[in-house]
Amino acid sequence: MSASLNLPLAAGLIAVAAGAVGYVVLVPLLSGERRAAQRLKAVGGTASAAAGRVSATNRRDQVAKTLSEIDAKAKSSKVTLDLKIARAGLSWSTKTYYLVSAGLGLGLGLFCLLLTGNPVAALAALFAGALGLPMWMLRYLRLRRIERFTRELPNAVDVVVRGIRTGIPLADCFRIVSREAEEPVRGEFKVMMETQAMGLSLSDCVKRMAERVPVPEVNFFAIVINIQQQSGGNLSEALSNLSRILRERKKMAGKIQAMSMEAKASGAIIACLPFFVAGITYLTSPDYISLLWTTDGGKLALLGCAVWMSVGVFTMKKMIAFDF
Repeated sequence: MSASLNLPLAAGLIAVAAGAVGYVVLVPLLSGERRAAQRLKAVGGTASAAAGRVSATNRRDQVAKTLSEIDAKAKSSKVTLDLKIARAGLSWSTKTYYLVSAGLGLGLGLFCLLLTGNPVAALAALFAGALGLPMWMLRYLRLRRIERFTRELPNAVDVVVRGIRTGIPLADCFRIVSREAEEPVRGEFKVMMETQAMGLSLSDCVKRMAERVPVPEVNFFAIVINIQQQSGGNLSEALSNLSRILRERKKMAGKIQAMSMEAKASGAIIACLPFFVAGITYLTSPDYISLLWTTDGGKLALLGCAVWMSVGVFTMKKMIAFDF
């Protein structure tokens, strides 16, 4: 009797369970709730992808705008005498520069006058010493300072990258570089921090450093900092890539210098060969070679040779001067 009662009870429980499962599975399908949920999920995914595309487009637009602004400012900026002095790493004022130029001009003019006794040559030496020699000195100091700066800049960028990855703020990383880096990187970062302390933004400070050190490496650094300040992004990754690019550029410059040494040696030999032959000829036959500077035809020939030789030397120099 109990067995006959338990059998219908078990069958009823199984039927109730099967009905519950069917209700859970079939009702959403019949009512369209699952289709609605799928449509909402698809719409949400499309909206998220569209938002991502819009965000990426806006970021590209901001990057392009930043690059165009930096390029326009670099083209419109005028190189003043104070900026040239700063690029050479000197702390002179314009008055000091003019005094040094006058002293060099007077000294070179008096030396030429005492050596030759010719006032015209002394006047030419005066102008060369007052105008040409100071500008050549600024250019020489600027190129030497730029070479030292580009050699030390990747190390400074690596310090900034390690500081950012450990949670140190960007300004504090720059202060660490301004204390521990080698010159002239240390001095430039110190000037940048002092300028920021006076109220300028970090982007403007980096732009000013790019003006004082006009090389592509510093311009790349300024562009990365400006884009990060305006558009955001992973600064440590960007600076790490920049450091790698700077080191690769330096390596490429070394390869180019090594590959062009043969052409430079050939140019130096060709340029020195006429003077060597003229010196040997003068030692063996002075009367024969002296016709070049004692007669009008010889002087004209010397002038023509000097012009053509200068054209050849500068042409070879231009051929082996690689800009990368």
